[in-house]
Amino acid sequence: MRNSFRLFALAALALPLAGVCPLAAQNAPAQNRPTQSAQAAPAALPPGMQNPTKPEVQPSLDADRDPIPSPDIVTPEKETTAGNAPGAAGQLTKKSDGVYTMHEDVDEVLLNCTVVDDRGRPVLDLNRNDFRIAEDGVPQQTSSFMHQDLPVSMGILIDSSGSMLDKRTAVDAAANKLLNESHPRSTAFVVNFNEKAYLDQGLTVDRVALRRGINHFDARGATALYDAVAASADELSHHAKQSKQVLLIVTDGADNASRLALEEAIRRVQNLGGPVVYTIGLLYDADRKEADKARNDLEMLSAETGGLAYFPRSLDQVDEIASEVARDIRNQYVVGYHSTRPASQGGYRTVHVEAASPNHKHLIVRTRKGYYAKPGQRNNMTAQRVSSAAPQQ
Repeated sequence: MRNSFRLFALAALALPLAGVCPLAAQNAPAQNRPTQSAQAAPAALPPGMQNPTKPEVQPSLDADRDPIPSPDIVTPEKETTAGNAPGAAGQLTKKSDGVYTMHEDVDEVLLNCTVVDDRGRPVLDLNRNDFRIAEDGVPQQTSSFMHQDLPVSMGILIDSSGSMLDKRTAVDAAANKLLNESHPRSTAFVVNFNEKAYLDQGLTVDRVALRRGINHFDARGATALYDAVAASADELSHHAKQSKQVLLIVTDGADNASRLALEEAIRRVQNLGGPVVYTIGLLYDADRKEADKARNDLEMLSAETGGLAYFPRSLDQVDEIASEVARDIRNQYVVGYHSTRPASQGGYRTVHVEAASPNHKHLIVRTRKGYYAKPGQRNNMTAQRVSSAAPQQ
């Protein structure tokens, strides 16, 4: 039997709301061609998202382990003092094991950027001078740059509602393929969700344990996708070992059971540092009205965070999609900048990134569309170097 525990209550969300969301895990099918969300010019605050005024209670998370006490609510004072090892923002420090640690304060925003040409092919030969960044329309100066195969912390969220029963074998195989083709030092957790979300395997590098989590499901009930996304984002925020973070979501229908709205789930993801969200919608046999709603939701989740939305026409395409997601994650650039707007002002900031190179006619950059500034926070990024050469400039 799965035991419940409650995740941290997190302060500072747009609309006060008590939500309940359990977590569970499995792998999800994929689509033939993703919905490509090339960045548009900086836009206004995302729909339904206002500056935070009151705390929001974190959705609950059910897990296959004994209950644990809730961590304390995050307060501005704690955010100010929380952090990692000291280091100058944007500075890479090499440790004895060959791992570089990049330190960044709240004024340095790190963006995971995927760059493709006009035919959708990955572009892998750019340098820091090829990128242009604007925040709220104001040009920003690049402060750090890396193009490496970095380990990530990843959440795999698989729909376990009743309609998924005949799809799980293919979805589970695809999820395992994603794990096998990811960076060997990447950590992951597995969430299976219906009207609740179940954390069937916590963050680990152990692929055997993750496979067990993926195989643990009970196909029944409704679909509380938005609640599962919010709770999974919190799981990453509090337990991820890498600051490069990813959520992969597999579902076959629209949300019909969440307490959170879609915009609130997106806000939660952006407020927690912006994991890239990849979604796979198995909508080929869904009712048209439900399929349209699910497609719009999944496209928005991915577009706002710099990910991709896939809508396969059959389960046969799921393996191919899993491989494409793994490649996309491993080929990203990490570009940082110090915001010219003080972090103490808080609020939502739009981000727009462009790239240009004499070697390519037209480049499309995919990254998150914005973020919520959180005064006083420090983050840490680790990157395994393949040689002792100096970091890229």
